[in-house]
Amino acid sequence: MPEFHVALREAVEARGLTLERLRHRLEERGLRVGVSSLSYWQSGLRRPERPESIKAVAALEEILALPPTSLTSLLRPRRRGPAPYAAIMRQAAVLGRLLEELGAVVDDRRLHIAAMYETVRVGADRGIVRRETVQVVQAHEEHADRYVMIYRGDPDCDVERVGVAALEDCRIGRIRRDAATCLVVAELLFDRALRAGETHVLRYALTDPCGAEAREYERGFRFPAGQYTLRVGFDPAALPVRLRRYARRAAGDESVEELTLNSHQSAHLTASSLQPGVVGIGWDWP
Repeated sequence: MPEFHVALREAVEARGLTLERLRHRLEERGLRVGVSSLSYWQSGLRRPERPESIKAVAALEEILALPPTSLTSLLRPRRRGPAPYAAIMRQAAVLGRLLEELGAVVDDRRLHIAAMYETVRVGADRGIVRRETVQVVQAHEEHADRYVMIYRGDPDCDVERVGVAALEDCRIGRIRRDAATCLVVAELLFDRALRAGETHVLRYALTDPCGAEAREYERGFRFPAGQYTLRVGFDPAALPVRLRRYARRAAGDESVEELTLNSHQSAHLTASSLQPGVVGIGWDWP
């Protein structure tokens, strides 16, 4: 049995209808579904789960001249495992409390990460001296006005010394810290609330002066995301002898691939159509 997004995409291609035309046909039936939602449905980045969305899928079966229930039958509830972030971060309970203090929740899906580019600098002392992120987010619901950044430091991290700086198109809101789990959660506020479907670009940096020797850098994704690029640069006085990229899916899958340091003493990875899990670069010192 094909996955829902595959069946939907193939049906749309077979009928030769644009997503805007599908949106219009649904609206004629009193069903309001945005083009961005239709795009996410057929790419697998999101699944229709609300009752209104299931009604729209049933209408799509008629619009696309498909047999009844051919799409809705592919949306049977999936067996629920642990909360998405619990599968990739052991401190999920503490994280949930910190987010609650900010009025956010672990399963907040108002924003989708469309793209993210991170640069990490490893200094001569083998510690990470700077992390900078450029991020493109898209709102799925009205009134999304912030992105909540989550950072997990090394075991000897002093969370009170971790700094978060808003560099472009955002400003720092409330920050919450937990010393026992080395977690820092910070609000990055937009200049206005987004409408559903709107995108926003923000740039921010994080510093952690703990000075611990770093052997990896990874980014966790609680929900499906678009594209992620990570670049790690090293000081010429401290170069690793081996590098690798790795990915761990929340479902338990893991992959590892060797990387080569270039002439600029850096290495990078690019991943797209991300599913919940962790993506990162690890290295070995001489």
